[in-house]
Amino acid sequence: MLKEDKKRIVDELAGQLRSADTLIVADYRGLTNKQLEALRDTLLESGARLRIVKNSLTRRAAEQAGADALLVLLEGPTAIAFVESGGDPAAVAKALATTARETNVLELRGGILEGKTLSGAEVADLATLPPLDVLRGQLVGAVVAPLTQLLGLVSAPVRDLVGLIDARIAQLEEQGEVVEQPAAEGAAGEEENDEAEPAETDAGSAAAQAPEGSAAPEPSDSDVEAPAEAQAEAAEPEVEEE
Repeated sequence: MLKEDKKRIVDELAGQLRSADTLIVADYRGLTNKQLEALRDTLLESGARLRIVKNSLTRRAAEQAGADALLVLLEGPTAIAFVESGGDPAAVAKALATTARETNVLELRGGILEGKTLSGAEVADLATLPPLDVLRGQLVGAVVAPLTQLLGLVSAPVRDLVGLIDARIAQLEEQGEVVEQPAAEGAAGEEENDEAEPAETDAGSAAAQAPEGSAAPEPSDSDVEAPAEAQAEAAEPEVEEE
């Protein structure tokens, strides 16, 4: 391979390493070309591209890109599955794990998941997760369910809310938790009696001040009507508004 070609491959691979958030490394030793092509097609469907480059060139690219975590995974023939933006890391890991199980040849070495280094066992665990669209559906369902209940409560008609309040008040009355307020009614009666008492006091004092032996002054119309009105008000029962 010409020096210019090697430099082009290293620069291209370094660019992929810089832009890739997730990648999985596997040892493909023992796979046939047909098996490799089938694996490439499966990974493309999951949003990943499989690339096989000599370790010497991959190391140079990793050093150039600052991907030091990848260097420890470069032992023996190496295939790197680069998960593209919008790809499904779990589906990619599952495709590689399925090939490893079916061929008994492919070996999962590890990878990098959004900047975090994964071991081969962790990649195998990643392969057991549901597909990304299923996980999104489960997450949306968990978030939307409480919001739907809240929306239903907030959007309920006002008459329904009033009915619920009335039903709650009736329930509390049955349980004896709603207390009548006779004290307030008694206080109102006492206030009326207090207002009526000054009229009687004034009349009595007027009789006491009259000279002895003189006829008591005839009460005026206002003196006569005032007690009658007070008595009428005191006698009239209070009606509670329902």
